[in-house]
Amino acid sequence: MKKSDSTVRITVTRNGPYMVSGKVGLSEQTIVADSDGASENWIEKELPPAGPKFFLCRCGHSRKKPFCDGSHAKVAFDGTEVADRTPYLQRAEAFDGPSLALLDVESLCAFARFCDPNGQVWSQASHTDDPRVRATFIRQVQNCPSGRLVVWDKSRGAAIEPELAPSIGLVEDPAEGCSGPLWLRGGIAVVSADGEEYEVRNRMTLCRCGGSRNKPFCDGTHAAIKFQAK
Repeated sequence: MKKSDSTVRITVTRNGPYMVSGKVGLSEQTIVADSDGASENWIEKELPPAGPKFFLCRCGHSRKKPFCDGSHAKVAFDGTEVADRTPYLQRAEAFDGPSLALLDVESLCAFARFCDPNGQVWSQASHTDDPRVRATFIRQVQNCPSGRLVVWDKSRGAAIEPELAPSIGLVEDPAEGCSGPLWLRGGIAVVSADGEEYEVRNRMTLCRCGGSRNKPFCDGTHAAIKFQAK
């Protein structure tokens, strides 16, 4: 398992919030969609620093979102972690192209929809010998916040990942009329309530609506229930 290069650490507390330790930036990350609702880009708004240690709501009921106010205890939140802990590469389905492959672990989907424009990334994978398709393909895949999708360079035997500093984004999705997950960027370590560290990845999304069936990771439930964090 890859070790995190970041000093930031997120610990999932049992039926409670995420405990964040280490200096890390917070930002609001808004999905910009086209007229058809397909995601095209991100708008980032930096937020004030929260301190060296703080707690982020995981149950979805806090009145001080994104921070915890103890509501998890009042609503008897069940935060049991059920996510598959098998490493990403062992689970990924590969869609082959001439020099690049698209790796996909569908269970990590956070319904951000960056895969949809331009005929969807799955169909683009086989046409990445065209420089324009290749550039579009890489951009769309790298915009996937959950890391469900990864571009794999076949010649190097390695992923093509964006350079991301460790940070936590609060996703907003105006096209769907809801707030999305916590977007972890830059290889932040996530530790389960039982003390086991999840695989460190460059892009991950943690549930903050409380409804995911893939806890602690997001599964897109926020869109179905129209979760509001503001």
